[in-house]
Amino acid sequence: MLNSKQRAYLRSLATGLDTIFQIGKAGISPEQTDQISNALEARELIKLRVLENCEYSAKEAAEIIAGRTHSEVVCAIGTRFVLYRRSKKKQRIVFEQ
Repeated sequence: MLNSKQRAYLRSLATGLDTIFQIGKAGISPEQTDQISNALEARELIKLRVLENCEYSAKEAAEIIAGRTHSEVVCAIGTRFVLYRRSKKKQRIVFEQ
C-alpha cells in the first residue's frame, strides 16, 4: 500500500512517461491484461489511456486493471491513469525512508 508521499513521488516520475497502452471499445481483454502485467514487471510504473469510445472511465479501468495485475493506482486524471507494481526481479524505483 502506497502512502501519500510515495504516491506523490510516483506521480512526479510519471509526468515524463509516454502512454504505452490504450483501452478502447473492446474493453480490457485477458491478453491486454497480460501485456500490462509484463510491462509493469519490466518498468514498474506505466501510463495508460482510456479512449472516448471505451465503456469505462479512467478510474474504473484503473481499478479493474490494478485488481487483475495486483498493482496500485497512482492517479487517474482525465482519460489517463498511472499504475505501479514493484518488480519481483529487478527493482528500479527506490523510495526514500
